[in-house]
Amino acid sequence: MEREVMEFDVIVVGAGPSGLSTACKLKQLANEKGQELNVCVLEKGSEVGAHILSGAVFETRALDELFPNWAELGAPLTTKVTEDHIYLLNSKTGSTKLPNFMAPKTMHNTGNYIASMANMCRWLAEQAEQLGVEVFPGFTAANVHYNEDGSVGGVITGDMGVSEAGEQKDSFMPGMLLTAKYTVFAEGCHGHLGKQLLQQFDLNKDVSPQHYALGFKEIWDVPAEQHQEGLVVHTAGWPLTDTTGGSYLYHAENNQVFVGLIVDLNYSNPHLSPFDEFQRLKHHPIMADTLKGGKRVTYGARAIAKGGFHSLPKMTFPGGLIVGCDAGTLNFAKIKGNHTAMKSGLIAAETLFELLSVESVKVKDPIEYTDAFKQSWLYDELYRSRNFGAAIHKFGNYVGGAYNTLDQNFFGGKLPFTISDSKADHACLKLAADMPKIDYPKPDGILSFDKLSSVFLSNTNHEEDQPCHLVLKDPSIPIKINLPKYDEPAQRYCPAGVYEIIESATGDKQLQINAQNCIHCKTCDIKDPNQNINWIVPEGTGGPNYPNM
Repeated sequence: MEREVMEFDVIVVGAGPSGLSTACKLKQLANEKGQELNVCVLEKGSEVGAHILSGAVFETRALDELFPNWAELGAPLTTKVTEDHIYLLNSKTGSTKLPNFMAPKTMHNTGNYIASMANMCRWLAEQAEQLGVEVFPGFTAANVHYNEDGSVGGVITGDMGVSEAGEQKDSFMPGMLLTAKYTVFAEGCHGHLGKQLLQQFDLNKDVSPQHYALGFKEIWDVPAEQHQEGLVVHTAGWPLTDTTGGSYLYHAENNQVFVGLIVDLNYSNPHLSPFDEFQRLKHHPIMADTLKGGKRVTYGARAIAKGGFHSLPKMTFPGGLIVGCDAGTLNFAKIKGNHTAMKSGLIAAETLFELLSVESVKVKDPIEYTDAFKQSWLYDELYRSRNFGAAIHKFGNYVGGAYNTLDQNFFGGKLPFTISDSKADHACLKLAADMPKIDYPKPDGILSFDKLSSVFLSNTNHEEDQPCHLVLKDPSIPIKINLPKYDEPAQRYCPAGVYEIIESATGDKQLQINAQNCIHCKTCDIKDPNQNINWIVPEGTGGPNYPNM
């Protein structure tokens, strides 16, 4: 079909920390040199920040480089960390507080800020627009556009007004073709186009498979007497007896706390429900003593790329780069990925600006990025933390945690060992018949809740009459294979009630996909044991609308 064409020097896909940092830095460099550089940022959310979810304790190192005067510019960073508490939860009521010297120093947060990354991205978008970047929220990058020579030449935005049956409605508008000399993919963890590019250009050859966790977050208003602004609490242990991970409780401003659980997706028991693990976590006294008498304000969940150094792909290809969590730059030893994502974007901007300044003939693979990345503090930080996640996976929270404390606190992350985890998360599930069922308590509506009431708080909305964006490669697999072997784990690993097994009057079972509930966490695309679910972008603006996550 004929599409409207818009041309740019650089297209950035995704208005998260890495994408917006890339765009801001590009325009800063161009403005300093007096050069014209057309940069646009595409964001699939209804507004910048609508799909951003992060803990978050924020380290300002990359922001200091991008906007040294960020405080004067009004960056929404006002709550400094005042105390760090780390607990091992021994049971549903027991806990042991670790002295700081027994925790990896990467977990210490002095000088960092408790922040809403959704609001940080809104602020970054404002800075980008002031610098001359064109920011387009509500536009999905649905497909990669390739040039005749096979290089990436831009993206095609999603069509609007297509019915569930695939027919054009009266409101139909074809997507636009956006072309660029270079395209930067900054979609966040397990990006829809990023995963295609990894395959297209074989970018993850000879690296460990990426590993993931599912991160939950709720914001609560709590009584003033239970609030201590600036307090950061992390835990490990209960309720995650069948997998690894940990929880957090961050005391933000205005008597609000951010509470969440991170569940590693390499778990083996198909009966495990990450959502229900999070709900029962909140009944532990460490959490309940802060939350009781409070009110839950919002809810969300998002997959986290936590493979780290060993899972980093080649980040460049002819015509573009992959940056941030799309490439897996999160430092799980710090439980932080925002400053690392931003730094990867800054390096990308500096690399592309140099190429665009001298290039006169043909766009190429910007391999200069690789050398710049290796010479940066980002590479050094990820290298020093290279064994952190794998040690936890292989040895558990206690032994793995002890190794990491030794490695980080006494050897600066330079112990001469390489611990890798070569088994993909989706391949870790064992047969349902061989694993114990888990009896989760019913939610009490005070501290714990059901999925549907939680999704309601995420403000999730999709146009109902549109093609399903959760595509089964083989529609027979859920009932023929996943149900008898794994009791169809999609019913439990999805944190939004998207997947249900329903039974007809004749007793036939089928998988029902409630795509309207989808909060874009990507867990189904990651954890399905047969890799049968392909998450693609829905119609523009669809998904959650997080206010300040």
